[in-house]
Amino acid sequence: MRIVEVGPRDGLQNESVLVGTGAKVAYIEALAAAGLTRIEAVSFVHPRLVPQMADAERVMARVPRRDGLSYIGLVVNERGLERALDAGVDEVNVTVVTTETFSRRNQGMTIAQALDSFSVIAARARAAGLRVTATVGASFGCPFEGEVSPGDVATMARRCADSGADEIALADTIGVGVPADVRRLTAAVREVTGLPLRFHFHNTRNTGYANALAAVEVGAAALDASGGGIGGCPFAPAATGNIATEDLCYALRRSDVDTGVDLDGLVAAAAYIGERLGVPPPALLGRAGDFPPATTGRTAPGRTSRQGWVHVDSR
Repeated sequence: MRIVEVGPRDGLQNESVLVGTGAKVAYIEALAAAGLTRIEAVSFVHPRLVPQMADAERVMARVPRRDGLSYIGLVVNERGLERALDAGVDEVNVTVVTTETFSRRNQGMTIAQALDSFSVIAARARAAGLRVTATVGASFGCPFEGEVSPGDVATMARRCADSGADEIALADTIGVGVPADVRRLTAAVREVTGLPLRFHFHNTRNTGYANALAAVEVGAAALDASGGGIGGCPFAPAATGNIATEDLCYALRRSDVDTGVDLDGLVAAAAYIGERLGVPPPALLGRAGDFPPATTGRTAPGRTSRQGWVHVDSR
């Protein structure tokens, strides 16, 4: 299972503390060292709207580059795409939103305008050799208009697929979905496109990890997660953090799903960014430790023990 790390972008963009460029780069370096190969590092939006991403170009100028490591930049318009191309991203992620109210608040566009904009951005990005993801925001529900029809999500996914998307990401922007919604939504989208499906879950109502496991069962190609579980959407009321990369990878490993990442490295990356933010990250693996602990010398059947067990007082 491919994990798309979104902490440096979706994680940091909703935090009140402004993290310096050097700390952002160190966070990205730690995540990459843990084995993550697709990292959504920055967004190219106006700094007045998302001040945490004002240094996108400086971050991209300093991140480590190597074969197999792909950096994603979020763009919302052609100006953002121009900045992303100049900064040297490997992929772009473009969001379209399922409801008119949220689309206007999030992007200052109607749905029709956003879909037209996506078509232009996708064509230009692909011509430049970049992979393009269409993220259908608020796929599971809207903070302003409530329930969202799977048919409406499927229609938007089809439009984006026809416009040149390489991948469709279904985003539970406000964390309202449950596994039954994952299955219904996937079935609807699968009727209109065979593109790889990526899922983006928030844990606002404590269903994010269950949703991620359900997405694996219905054939997800990739799952978004944030190192430490930090973040949220600044334009959606009460949208709390993303599911944590380390907690998700623990659940996947215990479910015999390979992610190719090192849990100890993820915990270290989360601890680092938590120190810079001045608060413990929401993720739980760094507090509880891996299981089974490597020091016992015992390993669960079919599983490999990990080093770096963190002792937790059982009182």
